[in-house]
Amino acid sequence: MNGSGAYPPFSRSSRPTVEPFVQDPKLTDSALPAPLFRRLARRVGALGTERLRTTYQTTFWYDFSEPTNVVEEAILVLQPHVVKHLRIAGVEWWLSRMYATDVRVDFHQDRDEKLALRTGKLVHPRLSSVLFLNRVRGGALAITRHLPDPSNPSLAPSQLDDLTLVAPRPNRFVVFDGKFTHGVLDANNQIPDGKLPGRARQRRTIALNWWTKRPTDTPAWAETKLYRALGG
Repeated sequence: MNGSGAYPPFSRSSRPTVEPFVQDPKLTDSALPAPLFRRLARRVGALGTERLRTTYQTTFWYDFSEPTNVVEEAILVLQPHVVKHLRIAGVEWWLSRMYATDVRVDFHQDRDEKLALRTGKLVHPRLSSVLFLNRVRGGALAITRHLPDPSNPSLAPSQLDDLTLVAPRPNRFVVFDGKFTHGVLDANNQIPDGKLPGRARQRRTIALNWWTKRPTDTPAWAETKLYRALGG
C-alpha cells in the first residue's frame, strides 16, 4: 500500500487493498495438512466462550517435545518452515478470538509481557506468526515496521507507507519479524475507532511467537487445566 500521513490512506475513498503477501512477511496458504487443520479448527470452536474475555492473556509455552494437544501438533508441522537455521527454544501461543465489528486489540509489538510489566525491559520474540482458522469480512492483519502511536485510534502508527495487510483465510499462515508492529483492522478493513453496527462472524486465529528463550512465567498447556477440548 502506498501513502503517508496519519489516516488519509484509510479514508473510505482511498481504502487499502488487501493483498495475500507483500514484501517482508512470509505467507503460506494450506499451511497444515487438511485433516489436521480441520481437527484444529473444530477443537478451537468447541471451546465456545471459555476464557473469551481473557483470551489474549491466556498464553502457553511449547518446547517442541511430545505434543499434548492439537495446537502443539500443528506447531511441529509448521516448525521446519519457520525455524530453519534459527536457534528457537520454543513457541509461546494463544488463541485470538474477536469480532471485526468490535476489535479490542490495539496496534502493538509482541514482547515478554510479564517481564515488561515487572521491570520495564522490552524483549521481543525472534519471530511472530499467525495461523488463521476462518474467513471473515474485513479483519485483515496489518503489519508495519513503524511504532505504535498513542495519539492515534487503536495506537495505529502515523506512518503507514510500508503497511502489509493479510486477509483472514482458513489455513493461511504468516510469519514476520518479532519486532514488527501489528494490529487488526475492523470489518471494513479500516483502523478500528469504535464498535461497528451489525453482527459478524467470530474471527479465529492462533498467535505463535517463536522465542530463543522461554518468556517469563509462561506455563505449558499440560501444566494447566485450561482449554481441555484441545487435547486428545
